[in-house]
Amino acid sequence: MDGTVLVADDDRTIRTVLTQALTRAGCKVHATSSLMTLMRWVEEGKGDLVISDVMMPDGNGIEALPRIGELRPGLPVIVISAQNTIMTAIQAAEAEAYDYLPKPFDLPDLMKRAARALEIKRRVNPLSHETGAPRESTQDDLPLVGRTAQMQTLYRLVARVMNTDLTVMISGESGTGKSLIARAIHDFSDRRTQPFIVASANDLQGMDGPATVISRAKGGSILFDEVGDLDADAQARVVRMLDSFGDNAPRIMATSQSNLSLKMEAGTFRQDLYYRLCGVTITVPSLRERVDDIPLLAEHFLAKAEREGASLRRIGPDAMELIRAFSWPGNVRQLENSVRRLVLTSVGEEINRAEVELVLGNQPVIEPANGGREGELLSASVAKHLRRYFDLHGGALPPTGVYQRILREVETPLIEISLDATGGNQAKCADLLGINRNTLRKKITELEINVTRRRKLM
Repeated sequence: MDGTVLVADDDRTIRTVLTQALTRAGCKVHATSSLMTLMRWVEEGKGDLVISDVMMPDGNGIEALPRIGELRPGLPVIVISAQNTIMTAIQAAEAEAYDYLPKPFDLPDLMKRAARALEIKRRVNPLSHETGAPRESTQDDLPLVGRTAQMQTLYRLVARVMNTDLTVMISGESGTGKSLIARAIHDFSDRRTQPFIVASANDLQGMDGPATVISRAKGGSILFDEVGDLDADAQARVVRMLDSFGDNAPRIMATSQSNLSLKMEAGTFRQDLYYRLCGVTITVPSLRERVDDIPLLAEHFLAKAEREGASLRRIGPDAMELIRAFSWPGNVRQLENSVRRLVLTSVGEEINRAEVELVLGNQPVIEPANGGREGELLSASVAKHLRRYFDLHGGALPPTGVYQRILREVETPLIEISLDATGGNQAKCADLLGINRNTLRKKITELEINVTRRRKLM
């Protein structure tokens, strides 16, 4: 590696580590804890690469990027930050940073990126000053927080696609924040001043439905939320809508928690619609796939609750261990609701393990299934999920009351599906299940099941 690297970080340890690693790799290094000093070096023409922290004692590294671009077009800047949110990645991309890495970063990975930046010496186009003032942050409204590799990959992908016209399909389990990502793509894109429209099946009904949706969206964005739930008629109307687009067409995005490829193979989702919507696919990881982000998210929700007027709370180590071990089938949404309950029900400033056990004891335990193997017995499928649930507790026992929670998990869908199959007729449903009608009514009340009567031929 050959070249001069300017390192700016207020953490002395990071400056030392980067200086030693880059020097051993053959680079000359100038390191500082001051953004003002960094800018003076840039203005003097020093450096072939900049590695800069975001939050410096005398300024913000991302906000300095436009000035660096003006002074030294083509000078690559790698941004490193402890602010592990989607906002940082988006802002870094908008400001034409060469690359972005979260702290704590992997040193060999950073060295590879630095070597590539020095080799390419890519040309940086001056940043457009279309907005003038910095954009107001909506970080508090976006719980898209995480420092795991899965989330950092997602952040970079969002930052790359937000100013393209490609359709975006956002897939993931319920509660992972799919619609929030769609909103972020719109709010930080060139279309942010135009409307963001969420189109439901009802919005698409009638001859004028699709035209009305397009009219409302203008040149903004249209989101088809849970597009896999659209019936055949609604899917056909969406296809015709997309084919009718001309100039100034809106950006199209869709979300789905179901596997659309399987639906397409089963003939319940149109192939032509699938390929129209999947210009870019963004897969949002479940909370089980990014366990290391759980403490960060919990702290985020505690801080949010405090800003909204709740009492100051923190989570004790034993309590956090139990929260990390939980399976979280409802993902980030379920975690947020649980943290809010803990804030309200805990008696002291520190939330303890017993209080967490009490709240989680009423939570579902079986994680969502992504579709078992064809022919797999129900008992085998349940056993697989239960083993994973116990394994997630790392050798400790789950909260007490597992038996009742499992029964509730199985009872609810069984009764709901049976009611749907019998058109909401409780007498027929009770007969189908082989239980007393009064028992069925009691279960419907206890499980808060919504019953809709309709004609159903079975």
